[in-house]
Amino acid sequence: MLRPAYPIETERLILRPFRDDDLEGLYAYQSLPEVARYLYWKPRSLEESRSFLKQKMSAATVEKEGDWLVLAVEWRETAELIGEVNLQWRSREHRQGEIGYIFNPAYHGKGFATEAAEAVLRLGFEGLDLHRICGRLDGRNAASARVLERLGMRREAHLMQNEMVKGEWSDEVIYAMLRHEWDARASSS
Repeated sequence: MLRPAYPIETERLILRPFRDDDLEGLYAYQSLPEVARYLYWKPRSLEESRSFLKQKMSAATVEKEGDWLVLAVEWRETAELIGEVNLQWRSREHRQGEIGYIFNPAYHGKGFATEAAEAVLRLGFEGLDLHRICGRLDGRNAASARVLERLGMRREAHLMQNEMVKGEWSDEVIYAMLRHEWDARASSS
């Protein structure tokens, strides 16, 4: 079980549970075609974002295998919602997890996704005692691959045309990190 003490603060970010007043910021990026491009969903309407906000608000703890921790990412400098970062507890037996992140393109290229994802890796390895955490992405999403590489995750697989996404075949790329790799990285920082 994982019940983080909130807020989680990094050098420039605050990670916290989503709240009702995050709707405008959430919709600002969920409504963009460039955000939805490599995801399973299409750009969302305001009402769809409102519905997904309710789901995100209830994902502030990880209590059982399969649960997702979904955290709002706020830029400390402006107190604006700039994205989200996620951690799923995929397997209790095998101590496996998965991370993900979505950011408003207005904040791309500033290292925010890497900074937020690193905090979530720490939660997974040190809070849930996971053995392995992966990140899965559309093979065309080079920017997301760079985030995982900056985190020190290794590219483990490139699955060719393994999923039909939005009417077209899509490749899936899988990155991962093991606990001892996290420990080595953390001790060298």
